[in-house]
Amino acid sequence: MFKNFNGIHLVDAYHKMRQEKKSRPSRVAKKIIEAIIVAIVTLIVWNLPQSCFGIDGLTVVQQRIIAIFVFATLMWIMEVVPSWATSVAIIGGMLLFCSDSGVKWMCDEEQVGTLLSYKGVMACFADPVIMLFIGGFILAIAATKTGLDAQLAKSLLKPFGKKSENVLLGFLVITGLFSMFVSNTATAAMMLTFLTPVFKQLPTNGKGRVALALSIPIAANLGGMGTPIGTPPNTIALKYLNDPEGLNLGIGFGQWMLFMVPLVFLLLFLSWILLRKMFPFSQKTIELHIEGSMKQGIHSKVVIVTFFITVLLWLLDTVTGINSYTVALIPFVIFALTGVITRKDLEEVNWSVIWMVAGGFALGYGLNASELAKQAVASIPFGEFSPMFILVISGIICYALSNFISNSATAALLMPILAVVCTAMGDKLGSIGGTSTVLIGVAIAASSAMVLPISTPPNALAYATNLVEQKDMARIGLIMGIISMVLGYTVLYFIGQAGVL
Repeated sequence: MFKNFNGIHLVDAYHKMRQEKKSRPSRVAKKIIEAIIVAIVTLIVWNLPQSCFGIDGLTVVQQRIIAIFVFATLMWIMEVVPSWATSVAIIGGMLLFCSDSGVKWMCDEEQVGTLLSYKGVMACFADPVIMLFIGGFILAIAATKTGLDAQLAKSLLKPFGKKSENVLLGFLVITGLFSMFVSNTATAAMMLTFLTPVFKQLPTNGKGRVALALSIPIAANLGGMGTPIGTPPNTIALKYLNDPEGLNLGIGFGQWMLFMVPLVFLLLFLSWILLRKMFPFSQKTIELHIEGSMKQGIHSKVVIVTFFITVLLWLLDTVTGINSYTVALIPFVIFALTGVITRKDLEEVNWSVIWMVAGGFALGYGLNASELAKQAVASIPFGEFSPMFILVISGIICYALSNFISNSATAALLMPILAVVCTAMGDKLGSIGGTSTVLIGVAIAASSAMVLPISTPPNALAYATNLVEQKDMARIGLIMGIISMVLGYTVLYFIGQAGVL
């Protein structure tokens, strides 16, 4: 997390609370038992007779990849260790037991089948999508370091005036907008900090404070849908949609924003209506006093110009021919050469998220490079599945899991499988808008999961203000989640039918 970020104390408190919870003796004992269960199940799958899998011509390497996939699924769902640590184990396991640089007596290609390229497995950490993540993190660090974030928040909130309901709308819109380009955790921390003096102005027995506190996680979760870098599930979806060796749909950054940004603002407007109705203000006006301003100097000017040029190039990627992955490195290069970003600033990059995503990519690479995906398509009649069944069940599973575990982990598990299924179903998916409806739909479902305080970090931060009861968060989270998924899938269906994606 960013040390320079306004509201970092909230994020630190959140992480400290999670760490203390994990360190309790009862929790540690539970984790040991879960780890033993995972190890036993993984070993069983690793050593089962190959005929049990129902896939013709299954090799030993392919069976090991299935076992590693089972290991990842259980570890991520149970959260035995942090999700990034599971990803590191995935990559390590593939390199040791499934690659051409693995343990010699366990990786004889004549006996175990085609091995993965160790360079291919390691390259998952340098995938172009990872570069997109790093570019987004670098932009966010530079914005917070120079105070651009606080200055933008102050400037953008002014037009909303002093009327309580309009201030609520302002916080929804600005939080949603920031979450498109900055970590939703950092955005939520900053906006909640700006709200602290506002809470003091409102009566303690009124519901307006609840509305404002809930507006931040709702807007942060929904806003992340707007861009490919807004939240990890989006970027994971883009990876599989654009994979040259897979679906190869060539969806650009601007193309994504063209249909997702209007959807986000529609959802934010609907959440504003709901919050006003469910938690009405008793005080009609609010005085906003936001502290912090942009630092003076050449670095601030460099950040402003680079920020807007980068966003413009992302929007015009189909015109310029520079893809979004290459554009993401432009701010990195400029900030490094001008001294905006230093060696110490690089330590603030959220490497845990990058490792988490890389592990998911390694699973996808293993499925394809070992030809396990190809053989599964040939052996399992995916083409006979109902497109509507695939659409509904994938959305429900993703939504349910994302309410309890990391939405990044959920997407990392589901996307490789769904990419295989969608490839096998081919033209049949045209009836629901195409492959993009399924994969981007999963990303929408992941962002729509915000029922519990543990569902997302922004939810946890808002709950930590002690202004929000769990039942209130569950009510508004469930309603907005359902609305988000219904509208999201509807938009994707019509976009797919129109041939825009």
